[in-house]
Amino acid sequence: MPWYDEAVFYHIYPLGMTGAPKQNPYGEPVHRLNTLLSWISHIKAIGCNALYIGPLFESVGHGYETTDYKKLDSRLGTNDDLKRFVAACHEQGIRVILDGVFNHTGRDFFAFQDIKCNREQSPYKDWYCNVNFGGNNTYNDGFSYENWGGYDLLAKLNQHNPAVKDYICDVVRFWVSEFDIDGIRLDAADVMDFDYMQTLRRVADEVKADFWLMGEVIHGNYARWANEGTLHSVTNYMLHKALYSAHNDHNYFEIAHTVKYVSDMVGSRLNLYTFVDNHDVERIYTKLTNKAHYLPVHVLLYTLPGIPSIYYGSEFGIEGKKERSSDDSLRPALSYDDYQDAANTNPYTKLIAALGRLRRDNPILWYGEYRELALQTTHYAFARTLNGQSVIVTVNNADHETDMLLSCGASGDYVGALSGKRIHAENGQLSVHLAANGGDVWLPADRGEQPRETVTFEPAPPPAAQEPPAPVQEAPTPVVVAPNLNKPYEDMTVAELQEAILEKMRQNGPVTDYMIGTVRENTHHGSLVTWARSFG
Repeated sequence: MPWYDEAVFYHIYPLGMTGAPKQNPYGEPVHRLNTLLSWISHIKAIGCNALYIGPLFESVGHGYETTDYKKLDSRLGTNDDLKRFVAACHEQGIRVILDGVFNHTGRDFFAFQDIKCNREQSPYKDWYCNVNFGGNNTYNDGFSYENWGGYDLLAKLNQHNPAVKDYICDVVRFWVSEFDIDGIRLDAADVMDFDYMQTLRRVADEVKADFWLMGEVIHGNYARWANEGTLHSVTNYMLHKALYSAHNDHNYFEIAHTVKYVSDMVGSRLNLYTFVDNHDVERIYTKLTNKAHYLPVHVLLYTLPGIPSIYYGSEFGIEGKKERSSDDSLRPALSYDDYQDAANTNPYTKLIAALGRLRRDNPILWYGEYRELALQTTHYAFARTLNGQSVIVTVNNADHETDMLLSCGASGDYVGALSGKRIHAENGQLSVHLAANGGDVWLPADRGEQPRETVTFEPAPPPAAQEPPAPVQEAPTPVVVAPNLNKPYEDMTVAELQEAILEKMRQNGPVTDYMIGTVRENTHHGSLVTWARSFG
């Protein structure tokens, strides 16, 4: 089986973690990437066997406005530093995937600079979408072009241009031959051309056995991107949202519904990339109303179908909140010296390490079939079954203890991977007692495995009582725009696209409030266009 189906990822945003300057002076290399070498043993110690790191290559600021795809950002060091870093990861059994920012470039990229200098005579004038020398842009260049996300800093590549495809494919080959990487995460895959991604998939299949191509996709039918001919996997943003909001709302139905919805979408053959936070969203510790829910959230992350990922620092229970639309607090500098003993002293880190070992040692959690056993708003249980053996997962989001009687299908003893408790199933019935805001993973005792150590997780104290908030004026009911389905998607407004997507959903079956919410939350025109097209 491919390595990525058995992976637990650690995710690093290197410019932030190393404390690099926000703007690139394009000066002499500063070898900040080398400071991450000491983290590799920590990554392994908490049970991760794969690393997603990026963006890494020369750029103007945050890394996603690429200047040079073949040169490590000078704020991080040199290409030799990156070679040594990847080799050091491989020595400890950790695979490495990089951020592939192939949807757009920065304005300092050589092709864009040539257009600025030579305008209509530039051989690169067709490397970008909708270049118009009769228009202008926010930088007053005297021409306009299509950008990503409304930012002229990010010029959108013309992915239909064979020269662009050839160049980016050459970049992928260079990264593999130069750095020996194991895969690529495609940034903004949900607005990329499908033929372009299929070309990248062919290169991925060519360059290295089991080379993994994963895409950032937020909304839409994930199977449109993740399939035999396009990407191996995509980001499971649907489950990301459900994992924290189901705990804040005390509603496990949201998670169970999402698992079924995604499974119906992609089938059981594909493992999606699952996470509770990353460099673009607030930290899980910040998002949780009750900090004690950190335990059941992560029990679910590690045991539900998917490939789990931990974002650097979140294994320590640190905060991270978007402030004034800035992501800076989500991407802090961390020193290894401050956390080198965390696996022994920090309760959050000890929990993540225990779950990492659990995942590593139990192939049932990689390949086992998912089956729901019990579901209430405050408690939830399911089994993962492989070759006739089951691991049973139980979680409780209530502030009080609870008991569950589960039909496990077999008699025998089970041992709690976190608690170390031993319980007995009689006539296929298993009685489980769950602590408040708790959870455990029950392993068949006849496998001869015992937990290395029990994990006691002390929940944070409840927040101090506050004055009740002032009444909030109810928001006006959104205006529903009747879509003209004969109108090209590109010409529709955001509201029209939302209604067109909902109409397509209704043609396929019942549309739930959750599904409506996911459509309404997406206000990015390009993403909505791609989503609408995904219905075929």
